[in-house]
Amino acid sequence: MVPNSLTTGEAPEPDPVVLVVEDDVLIRAATAQYLRGSGFEVREAVSVDEAVKILQVTPAVRVVFTDVRLPGARSGIDLLEIVQRDFPHAKVLFTSGIVRADELADKGITFIRKPYFLFEVERHIKALLSEQEQS
Repeated sequence: MVPNSLTTGEAPEPDPVVLVVEDDVLIRAATAQYLRGSGFEVREAVSVDEAVKILQVTPAVRVVFTDVRLPGARSGIDLLEIVQRDFPHAKVLFTSGIVRADELADKGITFIRKPYFLFEVERHIKALLSEQEQS
């Protein structure tokens, strides 16, 4: 099948950009690699401060996939507040092996419990992107 962009002369759609914020290098690397293989452009960060710097220079980030517990003084919840205030075009998807889903549900947070299957992460990200396109 030939993409529409090649037959209509339109520029191809860029890959959606996802920011993965995770302090565990193995989890972060595996997730980033899987998402790249699934057609996403991926940026990686270890902490809230690093994530904010990436968001500032990469306005195309559409989804931030972050652990709730991160190194440093700020958590994934702090990152959510920053994203909602300063980068409202981006959606946030949370993960944690410590925090329970019901602790986040009342805040309307999309959440995947660790350990997770990588296809679940992809499915949730695609759902968030679909929500963005419909709004």
